[in-house]
Amino acid sequence: MGRSDHSALCGPCPQTMTRRSLLAGLALVAASTPSAPAQQRLLPIVGFLSSGSPRAFGKFLKAFQQGLRDQGFIEGRDVTMSYRWSEGHFDELDTLARELVADRVALIAATGGMRSAQAAKNATASIPIVFVVGFDPVKLGLVASYNKPGGNITGTTIITTQLATKRLNLLYDLDPAVRNVAILANPESTSADVEIENVIAAARTTGRPLFVLKASSSGDIDAAFASAVEQQVRALIVSADPLFMARRSQIVALAASHGMPAIYPFREFVDEGGLMSYGPSLALAYRVAGIYAGRILKGTKPSELPIEAPTAFEFLINLKTAKILGLTIPSGVLAIVDETIE
Repeated sequence: MGRSDHSALCGPCPQTMTRRSLLAGLALVAASTPSAPAQQRLLPIVGFLSSGSPRAFGKFLKAFQQGLRDQGFIEGRDVTMSYRWSEGHFDELDTLARELVADRVALIAATGGMRSAQAAKNATASIPIVFVVGFDPVKLGLVASYNKPGGNITGTTIITTQLATKRLNLLYDLDPAVRNVAILANPESTSADVEIENVIAAARTTGRPLFVLKASSSGDIDAAFASAVEQQVRALIVSADPLFMARRSQIVALAASHGMPAIYPFREFVDEGGLMSYGPSLALAYRVAGIYAGRILKGTKPSELPIEAPTAFEFLINLKTAKILGLTIPSGVLAIVDETIE
């Protein structure tokens, strides 16, 4: 009797049954286990909306990711990140925010200024939003109050636009005889008018003129410096604006080429060769936003997280740049510097 006949009479042998059971089990496991892409889709998605670019804002993205890690969320393991960069084109932020909503993100980090936060708020009333802005979010109607923001939105404000008057006074301290100071501002910024008014009022009390230079594109920045030369501007305040942060290398280079002392809102300008900066740590604000995002992913409601504001500001001077400009830093100014860069 052959093998096939034996099988027909006795049914499947134990060996055959074992193999079939194993194959069936493996098939069941394969069917129930999602593929790698499917596993990625199961992770909560954090939408990162920015008015800047990956190159110019890479440092701040890393700070945000560190904040997420502080809460136990690592990209690719615990969360998926979906990035939307407007590259300085503010008019695209509304569309990019709606794209994130369509992606069914678990949270939107709206960064790079008030326009980004407003775009996210306009796009959704249910998805949690964590913002990083430079102006008073209560005055602009972004949140109800600092302690109880309400709704689906919270975040950090660096209130740096309110420090322009302090920056003007630091320029006066640097050179008490300086006249014809100008402020470089972006007319498309939500807070530009308020910042300009504050600086003009401060200059008026000293009897010294103050000029306003406006720029909303890279080409405008070049034109603004050309206008500054025509108006015999001797020193410059650079407003806190996402465009200027993205174009900081251009601005620092133009100030150097015109031999113009300038004070900036963030240390990143000084790190690239700018003369002075006074303001909060922008990287810290992004890290706090990341921490807030992690807490929300764990179940905390945005309305339960008060708006974070800076409690300290740093004053930096680049001594190498001062030497190139032929400036001697007064001892009184050096006494209040938090950090000097050689």
